[in-house]
Amino acid sequence: MLFQPPLPPRYAEMTEVEIADQIARHKRGFGKSLVILGHHYQQDEVIRFADFTGDSLKLSQIAAEQDQAEFVVFCGVHFMAESADILTADSVKIILPDLSAGCSMADMAAIDQLEEAWEFLTHATADTFVPITYVNSYATIKAFCGEHRGACCTSGNARLILEWALTQGDKVVFLPDQHLGRNTAYALGIPLDEMALYDPALPDGGLTGEQARSARVILWKGHCSVHSLFTVQQCEQIRSVAPEGKIVVHPECPWEVVQKADLAGSTEFIIKTVGDSPGGSKWAVGTEVHLVDRLAALHPDKQVRSLASIQCLCTTMYRIDTSHLLWSLDELAAERVSNRIVVPPDVRRDALVALDRMLQHVSSRPMAAK
Repeated sequence: MLFQPPLPPRYAEMTEVEIADQIARHKRGFGKSLVILGHHYQQDEVIRFADFTGDSLKLSQIAAEQDQAEFVVFCGVHFMAESADILTADSVKIILPDLSAGCSMADMAAIDQLEEAWEFLTHATADTFVPITYVNSYATIKAFCGEHRGACCTSGNARLILEWALTQGDKVVFLPDQHLGRNTAYALGIPLDEMALYDPALPDGGLTGEQARSARVILWKGHCSVHSLFTVQQCEQIRSVAPEGKIVVHPECPWEVVQKADLAGSTEFIIKTVGDSPGGSKWAVGTEVHLVDRLAALHPDKQVRSLASIQCLCTTMYRIDTSHLLWSLDELAAERVSNRIVVPPDVRRDALVALDRMLQHVSSRPMAAK
């Protein structure tokens, strides 16, 4: 995680109204040279200032389409800002309002760990491996996949990418989210006993050579700290009180939860599914609570609630607040580009290969429909 110095005291002394007025003033002053992007999991106080909202891939694509923008302020987390830098022109400056806004899942896969895993796996068997990384990973991981004939994927096109990867080699290494990898592979008809879990904290990932040889999919032991909080018990409790309702979850949830749900799909899939459903329908949604609350407010004719009774929120995303957004704009107004995210050219080159392969397979098909 990168270190974010404390903001000057005056930002803590400002009221929310004063902060909002100053942000709005900056937006008017910068005009089309400034674009503010807000991830779906961001809090509403920040989203209100976003020119565009979406998931990490959609926002990076939108950033790349801004031909008049000089500054893109990405209200998300670090790996998202990296992807935006990779996909935009060198002249576009990508800014993350709080450098400490990282991703615990991305932190679970370091490049030295992946290189060590690759050495073990490729020596354990003569079979060929294709590395696939979820976009929730750092640029160095994406670059490794691009260099080794692999690709990135999103939760929306993970199935298509995994299908493609299995035509390119004998086996797949899927990182850093074990749950997305397991759910996707299972939906393709690959049984659980043909998947092996690689734990980077253990020697040889905790695997024997025979386990590496017999598995078709090697899953990395990583997870989303938000989606791993959803449980089978929560699904059963919802069924007991609202048997006529539907459960839709993100495929970062554990396999057992996805099996209990009616539908599983990407953030964009969840938004569309709830939005397109008839009035009066009931939905329990297994994803980040800010998005769930926003869906409930957008669709008052439907009953939308979180699958969990606890607050499942992305704490690192929450670090980007209106004070940090205002500070980053104040810095730009003073002709200081603070918190610029820059991916080194050699990493960017190979990471772009992996991202380009991902962009050739865009979809948002549901994972489960029961």
